[in-house]
Amino acid sequence: MTAIPKRPLRPAHALLLACSALLLVACEQDMSDLEDYIDDVNARPGGEIDPIPQIETYEGFSYSVMGERSPFEPDARLRPETDVADGDGPTPDFDRRQEYLEQYPLDSLRMQGTLEMAGSLFAIIQDPEGTVHRVTIGNHIGQNHGEIVSINETRVTLKELVPDGGGGWNERESRISLSE
Repeated sequence: MTAIPKRPLRPAHALLLACSALLLVACEQDMSDLEDYIDDVNARPGGEIDPIPQIETYEGFSYSVMGERSPFEPDARLRPETDVADGDGPTPDFDRRQEYLEQYPLDSLRMQGTLEMAGSLFAIIQDPEGTVHRVTIGNHIGQNHGEIVSINETRVTLKELVPDGGGGWNERESRISLSE
């Protein structure tokens, strides 16, 4: 057999070995107080666990009031006593073919200018998608049955028919002004 020659320890290695041994000795602590506490807790008598509470069975409620007023409809006794839709006031023409700009709310339409052709004044209206439309007096725009009644260089005036809440219609004036 061949013997391996021993090399002497370098001073740095010897110092590292000594520090490691010192740290291991310093880590040992007295844990007798912790062991005493654990023994004390284990010596206590165990408690009783409360039983699981009984769950009450659910009994459904059947709402059966045939012939009674639905809770989702207004009570007829609370309505004011007025003539409802006597037919004398303004009403929209539901048989009329809808125009393209009637699908948009009035506040989403923008007036971009005017155009005069053959003595007639037209308003240039832009819809929310950016498409430009030429309208004149008598055209309908907006979702409240709005009919254009006048056009000038700065605004379009129209009359709208809005429900009054009692089955009739009210007429109101609205405007679309020139966009800045």
